[in-house]
Amino acid sequence: MTRRPVTARAVRSLQAAERLRAALHQLGIATDVHAGYDLALVSVWVELIVWSDGRLYWWWSGRKARRSGRWIYVIHSTDAPDTAARRVAARYTHLWRTHPLSRTVEEVAS
Repeated sequence: MTRRPVTARAVRSLQAAERLRAALHQLGIATDVHAGYDLALVSVWVELIVWSDGRLYWWWSGRKARRSGRWIYVIHSTDAPDTAARRVAARYTHLWRTHPLSRTVEEVAS
């Protein structure tokens, strides 16, 4: 099996994701970080995954375009992870209210 070389872009994307993860942790939000193919993602909640390429963060706003039905994304610079975290936290709060944990997940988590 051939391994892909680690690129500077892969490192930047992972570092940006880790900065966002830390900022969300400061807000009391637990996340997971995953990386591959020069991108990193921060898994926050159901329907809330933040992607990063090292320069930008982007996540689904929860809305779709009227005409095309395509998802509308929020885009934020990785230069301000604390501000991005507050914006992600607002989306998280909405989703947390509308998508609570399933009974099975609650039992496993407790």
